[in-house]
Amino acid sequence: MDDRAHLELAKVEARLGRMEGGIPIGAALVTADGSVLGVGHNRRVQMGSAIRHGETDALERSGRQPASVYARSTMYTTLSPCSMCTGAILLYGIPRVVIGEHRTFMGDEELLRSRGVEVIVLDDPECVAMMKEFIAAEPTLWNEDIGEPDPV
Repeated sequence: MDDRAHLELAKVEARLGRMEGGIPIGAALVTADGSVLGVGHNRRVQMGSAIRHGETDALERSGRQPASVYARSTMYTTLSPCSMCTGAILLYGIPRVVIGEHRTFMGDEELLRSRGVEVIVLDDPECVAMMKEFIAAEPTLWNEDIGEPDPV
């Protein structure tokens, strides 16, 4: 698998999400043979959703799949998965997660690893830059997205 090329799909989605006025986090669900099941981006702002993160959007847009398909897929995400997205990855038995970056936010990578999921962090400079710029410009929205209270 070409992890950097598949991460690029998630980065395109992240850019799209930001252009729509949302949060620049994207994801792609790809099978072991390289077939793209679905791509998505954080649409919480756009849809007024409490749960539409990049990973959950990619899962939703992938449609219903048998467990055997998830079991041979990789979730590509521009940012380390939060607890909710980690839970979805575990629920569907996705065995591999490739993360663009975890400098700006460290999700539940250790939980994924403890449950046998292969976790790869690419430390992609564009992913880091997108999140740093977004967090600086929209700290209240960022805190809302990760379930943190606004800083006082």
